[in-house]
Amino acid sequence: MAAAGGGFEDPSVEVFTEAAAAFGLLASPARLHIVWALIRGESDVTGLAERVGGALPAVSQHLTKLKLAGLVRSRREGRRQVYYVDAHEQAAVVDVVRLMVDRLGDRAAPARRLHGL
Repeated sequence: MAAAGGGFEDPSVEVFTEAAAAFGLLASPARLHIVWALIRGESDVTGLAERVGGALPAVSQHLTKLKLAGLVRSRREGRRQVYYVDAHEQAAVVDVVRLMVDRLGDRAAPARRLHGL
């Protein structure tokens, strides 16, 4: 559908629906932190729980939701389940998460230095 006077085609409703679903999943600070951590390197649930400061059952539940949505994948290594974000398959999500967290982190850094944190 063309924008009024813009002459360009808007994405389909399906694209907006999929994007909104991804944003909805990432609206949880815990899930966002998990995705951020997995973008930076794969981990098992115990390592993720330690890194994000969450209880093991809660982190496991978040991982299940992220896996069902296709944002996170896993593979078995012996007795461990290792979780990761496929940066190629989820390039848009990876880009958005990195951009948002990096920008907000850069903005907060001067305030942390000012307060000696």
